[in-house]
Amino acid sequence: MNRRQTLASLGALALAGCATAPPAAPAGLVAGQQKSWTREGLGLGRMWVSLPSGYGEQRERWPLVVFLHGSGERGRDLEIVLRNGPPMLAAKGLAYPFVLVSPQLDEDRRWEPEELHALRQALQTHFYVDPDRCLATGLSLGGHGVWDWACAYPNDLAAIAPVCGHGDPARVAAMRGVPVRAYHGDADTVVSIELQRACVDALRAAGGSASFTVYPGVGHGSWVPAYEDAGLVPWLLAQRRHTA
Repeated sequence: MNRRQTLASLGALALAGCATAPPAAPAGLVAGQQKSWTREGLGLGRMWVSLPSGYGEQRERWPLVVFLHGSGERGRDLEIVLRNGPPMLAAKGLAYPFVLVSPQLDEDRRWEPEELHALRQALQTHFYVDPDRCLATGLSLGGHGVWDWACAYPNDLAAIAPVCGHGDPARVAAMRGVPVRAYHGDADTVVSIELQRACVDALRAAGGSASFTVYPGVGHGSWVPAYEDAGLVPWLLAQRRHTA
């Protein structure tokens, strides 16, 4: 091979390397940090995004975890989403090994599966994430939200981890391919543990996979021990989507 051919070959390899390089973070976001981000034209367009260290460097796509807050964090002040759960822990310095997205609902609204489905599609467009490793977790109203999302769009999610929430036991057979890791306090007087237990039991009866962690003597704030569960993140990372 002569010098011209060698240079041409090296140039082709360089171009190929550039073509396969992972994309940089969207404008305003920084790897290893959690920052606010908005997406105009999207129903759930106001959110926190936590990017893992190394985002934009590794070629393997990242898992995506969507966190749905409870009723008390609704409104137009994004700071209140940092009160509980994964976005709070990320704000305190916990480094999650996935892209964490925490959208905010307007006052008096509920999590709608159609909007969550659209959010997932938008996030896949803007972030370097693995479509087979999209996961959802949420507390209270957000726990309802992840159950409803998985029932309506089971092919969206690899798994869910609802905390002190519940869905409709009559509908969970549709999400039998979506594993569940659920949490609840047995002294919860806001959302009865029996409501979520009914969903877990119905999913198991339909052939699905579900674990149910119960905290004795714990009330509605079961999200505190749930998101401190050392087994939660490894479980989330181990899940892969099984499309119907």
